[in-house]
Formats: sequence, C-alpha cells, structure tokens
Amino acid sequence: MESKEAKKDIRSFSIEELEALFLQLGEQRFRAKQVYEWIWQKGAQSFDQMTNLSKGLREKLSTSYIINAIQVDKVQRSLDGTIKSRFRLHDQHLIESVLIPVPSDNRYTVCVSSQVGCSLACTFCATGKMKRLRNIDAAEIVDQVVLVNKQALETFDHPLTNIVYMGMGEPLLAYKSVMKSIERITAEDGLNMSPRRITVSTAGIAKMIRKLGDEEVKFNLALSLHAADDTKRNEIMPINEQNNLEALMDSIEYFYKKTKGKISYEYITFQDFNDSIEDARNLVKLCKRFPVHVNIIEYNPIDGAPFLKSTEHRIDDFAKYLKDHDVTVTVRRSRGKDIDAACGQLANKD
Repeated sequence: MESKEAKKDIRSFSIEELEALFLQLGEQRFRAKQVYEWIWQKGAQSFDQMTNLSKGLREKLSTSYIINAIQVDKVQRSLDGTIKSRFRLHDQHLIESVLIPVPSDNRYTVCVSSQVGCSLACTFCATGKMKRLRNIDAAEIVDQVVLVNKQALETFDHPLTNIVYMGMGEPLLAYKSVMKSIERITAEDGLNMSPRRITVSTAGIAKMIRKLGDEEVKFNLALSLHAADDTKRNEIMPINEQNNLEALMDSIEYFYKKTKGKISYEYITFQDFNDSIEDARNLVKLCKRFPVHVNIIEYNPIDGAPFLKSTEHRIDDFAKYLKDHDVTVTVRRSRGKDIDAACGQLANKD
C-alpha cells in the first residue's frame, strides 16, 4: 500500500492537469471542475466530503492522492477579541494565524503566515529567532484563510473582510506560494475575494518588489520599515545590508508606477531608538516620492530583545510631526498582546 508521504497532494494540480488526470482514469472531463471547486471554493479536507463524486471514484482518488489540509492544533482568545490559531501541517510543523476583529469599522482581518519560521533574524521579532524550516504551500495559506473565516463566522457572525500576509515568515521569499495562494483566494472559482482587500508585507527585498510591479499585481504592499536611516535599519534588520533604503525606495516607486496600488510603511517605535523627532524628520523624507500611509505600531516586547516600548507621549509627538508635514498616519494600538498574538510575537509558544 502506498504511504501517505508518497501520495501527491491533489491541490498541487492545475485545472488542466486535473482534466488530464480524469481522462486518464476513464472519467469525464467535468469531474475536474467538480474536484477543483471542492478544493478551492468549499475547502474540502478529504475526498469523502466530495459528495457529488461516486463512492468508487472517491476511493480511487484516495488510493493515489491526498489532501494535506492543515489542522487546528490550539486556539487562544484575547480579552480584546483577537483569536490566535496554531495549525499543524501534514509534516507536523506548526504555524500561527491571527484573527483581528474590529467590529466598529466592520473589519475582520486574518493575518496569515507564509513560512515555517523565518530566515531574516530581525532583532525585535520572535519569529526571526526561529529557523526557517520551509515555505508554506499555497494550499496551506488558503487553508488558513478558510479556517479563520469559519472562525469569524462562528464567533462574530461575520466573514473575513481583509487578509494580511504579516504572520510568520517573509512573503517575498515564499513568492511562488504567496502568488498562487492570492490567485486562488481572488479567483471566481476560488474564494472570490477582492485583491484590494489583501496586503502583502515585506521586510524589503528590492528585486522582488520590482517583480510584483512587473506582474502588475492588484493587491496592496506594506513595507516593514521600522527605521528611516540605513545605520539604524542595519542594526535591527540585517536584510537592509543587501537592500538599503535607496534601493527599496526605487523599487517601491517602480511598483507604484506599475500598479498604482496602495503602499504603507509599518513603523514599530522603540524607546529612545527610532522614536525621536529627528527620526520622524527622516521618515517624512521617505514619504514624499509617492503616496504612502504610515502605520505606527506599538512595540510588543519579546524575550531576549534589547528594546522597550515607546511612551504614549513619544508616540503621539512622533505621529503629530508626521501629520504636520502632510503624511497620512495611523497609530495602531496592539491587539492580542495577552496571548502573544501581536505584531512580532508569533513563535509557536505553548
């Protein structure tokens, strides 16, 4: 008997490959569309759920193929309504996703992971202290959206409104999986969500940002900036040594000219490191080349990191300086801190 590991995940097939497979099995071509809908629209986790296929065909498929669906391993609920889910992958690796409900704005956002761990080693991020074990498959990213959407419906009686690729990992280093997952999430024969409700975040890989521009993507781009000069950014984000701010600004300007997409800078403030008026002045300079929205984020301390959270006063002064210089800015108060679900805290802790 063929082992589970040897079976190919049916979700790795394109619709054309599925059609060829069913013809090879002596089945009619339309069966491929039925299976494709079960996989990508209905989130089927087994062939047994595909009730419009004959029992014989389902058994035939399960003999040679598998659906490596992710499984809920642990759920934590914050006092502020945030829900963190830990998922177990078919190879027993663990990843995390976060549901962030803001009922007052009618926003229900899922923050999805794109890698098991991360290789970028940003000094302030818990995920960055983990090794990157592998990229997450496109289907496993879609699974996160499907399962957290179910969670949103059950808990808040409301579907997801937004998706942010801001969980574990660097999305642009899992480029193929991320792009395929977005294609399936936005496709009419997939989850049919608007790409304008999707934001992909990056620590800043210039050549991949340009590639997004060349592909004229319709989703939004967020740069995890966190420092507005190279010296400080090199200190906290090693990726900046190969992708300095000048290269990043050139690539994002290129992205904007190609896509006219929304661009945001994520800026975590650290006490007495990047929260001075001089830092704000440097940030203003980076906001003048193309339209950009700055999200100032409270720091969430993690074990082993040398940073402290900025004071409310420093954050307010920083934001005011940006606003006074015509920069669109939002101060985001952290959600889910009590369950280690806030920005930079995802690390599969028990």
